[in-house]
Amino acid sequence: MVQSVSLEQLRKDAVDIFHNGFACSESVIYSIRKNFELDMSDDAFAMSTGFPWGLGGAGCLCGAVAGGTMCIGYVFGRRKPGEPAGECHKLTNEFADAITAKFGATCCGRLIAPYGDRNSPERKSFCTELVEFAVTEAAKIIAREKGIKAE
Repeated sequence: MVQSVSLEQLRKDAVDIFHNGFACSESVIYSIRKNFELDMSDDAFAMSTGFPWGLGGAGCLCGAVAGGTMCIGYVFGRRKPGEPAGECHKLTNEFADAITAKFGATCCGRLIAPYGDRNSPERKSFCTELVEFAVTEAAKIIAREKGIKAE
């Protein structure tokens, strides 16, 4: 893992890939993996492919939130049954609270409802902002807890 991470570069990478083929969840994971130099397989992208549009269109959990949660879990989650999970839960809750405080929800359907058409430029712009915020908040948590400089 790196000693420092540029939050500006992290956001840029997430937005670039979000506008060039990856969805929200995949974009967050891509950028965190790249910028923290995590030893994470491309399988993580595949595992997150079903999250966009709130679990494949169901309108539930926001994909950017899911991607950030997966990254927090990758760094702080347990690897064996019975290992403690409390710290990961606490950090994930902090992440979800930050999303809710800024956007009012973590549910994709509620977040994008004001934009009506999923294909509208306004909805894409909103989701871009959400991806930027989610990747930044997840990165700040990871950096803080791992003693990595984030600026």
